[in-house]
Amino acid sequence: MNKRATTTISLAVGAGALLAIALPLSASAHVTITPYTTPPGAYALITFKVPNESATAGTKIIEVDIPTDTPFASVSYVPVPGWDVTLVTEQLPKPVKIAGNQLKEAVTKVIWTAQPGHEIGDGQLQLLPLSVGPVPNTGKILLPMTQTYTDGTVVGWSDKTSDAAHPAPVLYVKDAPIVSPDADAEVTAASQAQSRETTATSPVAASSDPVARGLGIGGLVLGAIGLALGAVGIRRTTASKSDG
Repeated sequence: MNKRATTTISLAVGAGALLAIALPLSASAHVTITPYTTPPGAYALITFKVPNESATAGTKIIEVDIPTDTPFASVSYVPVPGWDVTLVTEQLPKPVKIAGNQLKEAVTKVIWTAQPGHEIGDGQLQLLPLSVGPVPNTGKILLPMTQTYTDGTVVGWSDKTSDAAHPAPVLYVKDAPIVSPDADAEVTAASQAQSRETTATSPVAASSDPVARGLGIGGLVLGAIGLALGAVGIRRTTASKSDG
């Protein structure tokens, strides 16, 4: 194999790898939670994954609203270096019965505020863990979020449909999680298995994230395209030598 053919393959594979990384990230820059399923009655440790979508400003404030009709008796946070957390407790519009007790007040908002120099920058992702429970025996719980940038821009993640521009993070309890049309059967099986697990999270469990699986599948497909382009380059090089 001559030097020109080798260079052609390297460029093609490299281009395929870059596309595999860039395309899924640009299409999946949404606020999500992991794990996104939990059984009713559990105390769930969920992690909000918040990307920064501005090339010129950082994210400095994240606010999550907890529905007052499906409140949690217990809400606590895991400290995140560089971020201050405020739990806002309010009287509920009407008492809610949880585990045999009448809950009259509950945490209705969680606010993360970045300390100077710790804002979420361009191309960065912040993980914000939160423990909630017991999880109400309902279908799903929408957890609307507001994202405030250093330039004053405020983005609300509150849409109720998953295909909207800014869908709200959803914790599925009894309802089946919505799987994107291009997801394979393994993603569905993983989400169903995850709903039967305990609320403890781990790096292994995080691998069932559809975004991560999408990155892997996209990389394989586009890598194959890169190899195909490289093969075409070899044939053209060989043909040129034959003609010469």
